[in-house]
Amino acid sequence: MTHAPIAPGTPTTPRITQMRLSDGRELLYFDDPGTAPRTPLADARGLPGRADHGQLRFDELSGDWVAVAAHRQSRTHLPPADQCPLCPSTPGNASEIPDPDYDVVVFENRFPSLGPDLTELPRTLPWGHTVPAVGRCEVVSFTPEHTGSFGELPYERARTVVDAWAHRTAALSALPGVRQVFPFENRGADIGVTLHHPHGQIYAYPYVAPRAAQLGAAARRFYDDAEGTATLLGSLLDRERDSGERVVLDGDHFTAFVPFAARWPLELHLVPHRHVADFTELTGEEKDELTHTYLTLLGAVDAMYPTPTPYVAAWHQAPLDAVLRPASRFHLQLTSPRRAADKLKFLAGSEAAMGAFINDTTPEQVAERLREVLAAGKASA
Repeated sequence: MTHAPIAPGTPTTPRITQMRLSDGRELLYFDDPGTAPRTPLADARGLPGRADHGQLRFDELSGDWVAVAAHRQSRTHLPPADQCPLCPSTPGNASEIPDPDYDVVVFENRFPSLGPDLTELPRTLPWGHTVPAVGRCEVVSFTPEHTGSFGELPYERARTVVDAWAHRTAALSALPGVRQVFPFENRGADIGVTLHHPHGQIYAYPYVAPRAAQLGAAARRFYDDAEGTATLLGSLLDRERDSGERVVLDGDHFTAFVPFAARWPLELHLVPHRHVADFTELTGEEKDELTHTYLTLLGAVDAMYPTPTPYVAAWHQAPLDAVLRPASRFHLQLTSPRRAADKLKFLAGSEAAMGAFINDTTPEQVAERLREVLAAGKASA
């Protein structure tokens, strides 16, 4: 996959400008490469101090940490466009972004589940005790436009978002007590989004999240059995590519496929051919292809049905854990509960209570449908 050559002397990375909002939260502008320097406007809202932090409680039954964030009950919920907190500020709407325009922006969530305090968590906590919900939650606004989606971004803007994810992964990984950095996007009302404006989030957990711990443990067992010569996800990628039955796109650096044991009606994995831990380890060429492939996949997912498809885009990055990290490979898991044009899968007894998934579609049929959609798109281009 190739893109137009860049003229000599043109910057190839976003221009980053940092500022503080009136309540002390950090905000960073990521302007597309080649843009003029920005002098950010001050946040004139005069916001009160940061909201009270939540709590972390330890569940002895499962060994998991649970965040209690009652202060999030008052967060903004599906405001009208002229009151959107992610649109650029106007005289009638002083939003979270003080400037009248931007490309991509990242800022600390005003209603975070975790943070703003940072410290190491104890290994466990006695029953009846709580600790502050340390960590960090950030919002990533993909575009100043209130409508649209990530899949509709121009390539250059989406590439800036990829660089922003890499930058924030490096910065958040260096914070005290952070054990895992998780960029993700919840897209669509059926997923439960509270803002229509195209955006994602990044959580910097003070613990390894339960699903990541489960995946990491399986990966480490495989890695140890292979005496450090192979990884589980690398082996699964090789098998999917050899089979080809569920491969949707196969590039120079990444392959997208519907996994053999997909849990969701629509599930796609995008896996690098080279073993990397997170966004920070990708080369420029790999980021280029990742951007192009991701946009292509999102276009195919939306083209499957007459209306946009709700999804969760989860960027799995290796935990900051000396045991789990060497065996864990960076990858995207994109899932949707949509099982037909007018039907959604709801997690009921087996899935919600037992974690035992029952898929309403076959991975092979989903992969074939996505390939058909992609082929039709090429034919009409």
